[in-house]
Amino acid sequence: MFADAFAWLVDPANWSGGKSIPVRIGVHLLYCLGAVLGAALIAVPLGLFVGHTGRGGLVLVGGSNALRALPTLGLVTFLYLVAGGGTAGVLIGLVVLAVPPILAGTYAGIQDVDRGVVDAAGGMGMTGAQRLWQVEVPNAMPLLVGGLRNAMLQVVATASVAAYVGVETLGRPLLDGLRVLDYGQFVGGAILIALLAVVLDVVLAVVGRLVVPAGLRLSGTTRSKRRRTEPAPVESGGSTA
Repeated sequence: MFADAFAWLVDPANWSGGKSIPVRIGVHLLYCLGAVLGAALIAVPLGLFVGHTGRGGLVLVGGSNALRALPTLGLVTFLYLVAGGGTAGVLIGLVVLAVPPILAGTYAGIQDVDRGVVDAAGGMGMTGAQRLWQVEVPNAMPLLVGGLRNAMLQVVATASVAAYVGVETLGRPLLDGLRVLDYGQFVGGAILIALLAVVLDVVLAVVGRLVVPAGLRLSGTTRSKRRRTEPAPVESGGSTA
């Protein structure tokens, strides 16, 4: 099976034309980037507001869980039909699916900031907006970027279902392979999706390292080293004599 997948991947016929592997990778990537960007424009401001003010946290968690429960294929197909075809419905469906992890990462990042640090910033005379952008957001950046990475991985996987409504993503080899029982094509398409997910995750990891303040990276490394070098606590027990 893997030999057939390799043969399909290296076949020159699959690398040229309007339905070639590069074209499908480009379409898949375009949908992923558009969906995550659109979701970030919605989820990041909302997560910052709820995390900073503490208002609507219960509604936020409930709504996020409800969105996670939506069936991917059903949602994309429904929005595709409602939009009268085209790509808008597919993109909206992917945006809806990408919102919960970004929202959760942003909200959790703000909530995870040490309240003592925030109170100290207020004691120094910082306004609410200054505390948010100069204290809370920089400290929340690791979890915020983590939410973006989770959203990207989910979208890369779920964008494959867009092939059901005629969009030439990397899900097309999966559908075509299943229809004609060409498992080499099916496995080859799955490998391409996995590789794209890994590449995008590495890129976002590098971006996250660049945007996270150096002090937070150093403090996190120091805490990790301290946990590894600290001796395990010795439990006191009764005498066996």
